[in-house]
Amino acid sequence: MMADTNQLRMMIYASLLAALTAVGAYIAIPIGPVPIVLQNFFILLTGLLLGSRWGLAAVAVYLLAGACGLPVFAGGSGGIVRFAGPTGGYLLGYLPAVCVVGLIAEKGRNRMVFDIIAMICGSAIIYACGVPWLKMILSLSWGKAFVVGMVPFLIGDALKIAAAVPIAKVLRPIVKKI
Repeated sequence: MMADTNQLRMMIYASLLAALTAVGAYIAIPIGPVPIVLQNFFILLTGLLLGSRWGLAAVAVYLLAGACGLPVFAGGSGGIVRFAGPTGGYLLGYLPAVCVVGLIAEKGRNRMVFDIIAMICGSAIIYACGVPWLKMILSLSWGKAFVVGMVPFLIGDALKIAAAVPIAKVLRPIVKKI
């Protein structure tokens, strides 16, 4: 009975974080082919709070909802075509990123330094998927792809990581309570 309750609770948290990721997509500042969004903040937070398995489930639900046409991507867009556009690589990068963040956070046993390392690795994975995709889709040089698809976001990502650490510290005992 306790396992069923725990599974249900984790499904609810995964659904909630998928919904928060969608809300983060609505907070978008268009600065070029890749907007500034809060999606990646919630992706990183999802990995910290839910771990690799449930984090992966939450992000998969979010991406599937967007692929089905629900307006959950940047600026309220949706549809499978978004995966073929300039931001498609970033979207697909959310899956391995949340998994790696969750794995590192699980191994780090809630220690702040591991959380920071986890989120830096997660952000790097998102860029490693997004920048080459952006380069290919828009026929950019590597330099231009980095300038357009990564450089403008680094300070904001550092601020998102700085915000996610204390939020995770407060929410973890609630999420992990059995």
